[in-house]
Amino acid sequence: MELFRDRDVVIVGGGDSALDWTLNLQPIARRLTLVHRRDDFRGAPHSVTAMRALVAASSMDLAIGQVAALHGVDGVLEAIDVSGANGTRRIACERLIPFFGLTMKLGPIARWGLNLHENLIEVDTEKFETSVPGVFAIGDINTYPGKLKLILSGFHEGALAAQRVHRYVHPDKRVTFQYTTSSTSLQRKLGVA
Repeated sequence: MELFRDRDVVIVGGGDSALDWTLNLQPIARRLTLVHRRDDFRGAPHSVTAMRALVAASSMDLAIGQVAALHGVDGVLEAIDVSGANGTRRIACERLIPFFGLTMKLGPIARWGLNLHENLIEVDTEKFETSVPGVFAIGDINTYPGKLKLILSGFHEGALAAQRVHRYVHPDKRVTFQYTTSSTSLQRKLGVA
């Protein structure tokens, strides 16, 4: 929570997670803005009511629209642009927390020639490569027999995909496994040795 204290915070989304973070960070942020694409929220009704009360009391801001641009210098976020029905406005932003939900929209990826099943990308579970060599898909956007939509599954998929990606990027290098519990070089890199 200390990462957000006395900062200009923008949260993007309209579900329970976005509203929970909004209600919890509002008391400690310098200024908090909730951005959602429409003035209709999927979150719990009591959370929506509490958020709207904070907006009515000018204790936080609500922006209806889409994040259109990020602004900053040297990788440090300073502001975002939000485009809505009344044009585009710039909002001071030092911390951005996006909660975009689980609706998978492939957009232009749908035209890449990948094998799709019910708008999800089919993958080979040995390496999480798609039907196009060198293109990988992990997480909620992919599908395979027995798929569980869990964060834990995404981590597993990411590890297997990373192995195969390493072979594409460094075909002559061997993948070396190291564990934080036993590798002194990893412990030094992490600053725990």
